[in-house]
Amino acid sequence: MEWLFKRKKEDSLIDEEIDMSNLPQHIAIIMDGNGRWAKKRNLPRTMGHKAGVETIREIVKTCSKIGIKYLTLYAFSTENWKRPQDEVNTLMNLLVEYLRKEVEELDKNNVIINWIGDISKLPLICQEELKRAKEKTKDNNGLTLTLALNYGGRDEIKRAIIKIAKDVNAGKLDVDSIDENTISGYLDTANIPDPDLLIRPSGELRISNFLLWQIAYSELWFSDIYWPDFSSKHLLEAIKDYQKRERRFGSIIEMSIID
Repeated sequence: MEWLFKRKKEDSLIDEEIDMSNLPQHIAIIMDGNGRWAKKRNLPRTMGHKAGVETIREIVKTCSKIGIKYLTLYAFSTENWKRPQDEVNTLMNLLVEYLRKEVEELDKNNVIINWIGDISKLPLICQEELKRAKEKTKDNNGLTLTLALNYGGRDEIKRAIIKIAKDVNAGKLDVDSIDENTISGYLDTANIPDPDLLIRPSGELRISNFLLWQIAYSELWFSDIYWPDFSSKHLLEAIKDYQKRERRFGSIIEMSIID
C-alpha cells in the first residue's frame, strides 16, 4: 500500500486550492458520528466504528502528503466506558487491529505514533501494541499521529495538578514560579504544540472535553458529515477555511492606510 506521494486517480488534492505556505501545524479531530452513520444504514453501531477506521487511514495519508506535522485524533474518551460493553470491546479490538496492520506502513512513511490519555486503564494488549508502535516509530520525523485514548481534558488537567502538587511538596518546583508554560509542561501534550485547527464532523457543536487547555486559541471547524463519510476533500475544505481567518491571539492586527 504505497499511499504516500503517489496520487491515485480518485485523489483530488490538486483540485483543492490550499496555500502550502500557510498550513496549520497541528490539526486535532473529534471523530464523531460513527454510530449515527451505522443507524442511518440499519447497521450495528460497531459497523460504523469499522467504517471510521477507513477514514482514519485516508486522513492520515492526506495529512502526511501535504506536510501537516501533527494530527491528534480523539479515539476514546474517559466517558466512553459508559457505552455498551460489546461496543467498547469492538473499539479496543479495532485499535489493536489498526496498529498491527498499519504500523509497518506508517513507519516506512516516516509517521510517529504517539498517544495521550491514561492508557493504564486500557486492556493490556492495547497498551502493548501502543508501546510497540511508539517504540518502532520513535526515530521518524514526519507526521506525529497522536491517539487520544481514555482521554478527557478535565482528567488530564487533574492529573497535571496532582503532579505539580507533588513536585511542589518535594521541593522540585517553586509554587511562585508556576505559569502557563509550567502547566503546559505537565500535560500529556507537553511535547506537542497546541492545535491550530480543531475539526468536529457529525453536526455536533461542542468540544466534548477534548484538549480543553490546548484549544484556547484554536480555530474551530464544524461539519454535518459523519466521520465515516469524512474525506480528504472535507479536510482540505477545513484547511482552506482556516487559511481565510485572522489569528490574532487576543491582540489587534494593525491596519495601514495607503494613500
